Amino acid sequence: MRKRTLIATIVVLSVIVIDQAVKFAVKTTMSLHERIAVTSWFEIFFTENRGMAFGMDFVGTMALTLFRVVAIVFFIYYLARLIRRKASVPVIVCLALVIAGAAGNVIDNCFYGLIFSESPEAYFFQGPASLVPFGQGYGDFLSGKVVDMFYFPLWQWPEWMPFVGGQMFFNAVFNVADAAITCGAVALLILYYVRAYRQSQAEKVAAQAEDAQSDAPIVKPND
Repeated sequence: MRKRTLIATIVVLSVIVIDQAVKFAVKTTMSLHERIAVTSWFEIFFTENRGMAFGMDFVGTMALTLFRVVAIVFFIYYLARLIRRKASVPVIVCLALVIAGAAGNVIDNCFYGLIFSESPEAYFFQGPASLVPFGQGYGDFLSGKVVDMFYFPLWQWPEWMPFVGGQMFFNAVFNVADAAITCGAVALLILYYVRAYRQSQAEKVAAQAEDAQSDAPIVKPND
């Protein structure tokens, strides 16, 4: 139990520290919408959003932040139960990634508006945002914007395709927290699928063995 608790703690803290370090570096060295080409298919593209992972925006920042906090509390409770039940380490790691990713973006929503000045647009040439005295930033508590920066313009849809013609295949800009949530959730689904498949196969083999045993002729001893 202690081993699993330690692993989960290390995963959560590592992801949060890396996520916040990258965001802090981007926020304080780049102007909004500034791009740095790393390769032909990978860019550091500084954007901010008030919504969900990968820049989606369905609800307001405050409502989404409160929902994230509730979700984090639930997942922490569920993770604690899994640890007590001695669940497999891969499952513990996957759920810890989801918790860490959600927490990383919640930090942005809760505090970035309080500690950072507004990030100016790149074409204004005003330089990046800076740290300000607590409470004198561009927003209020729970109204901070999430910092995104990873962009992979891999290839474009053919021009002749309706609706998506000429657009990038994967047009989302994301951060370390988004990647942790996605990787953790997808890996967790795969693990549960594999477990369910193995269990169904074991039950099938057991059922076949039971049927074979019931169909076997009964040999009576000679009188």
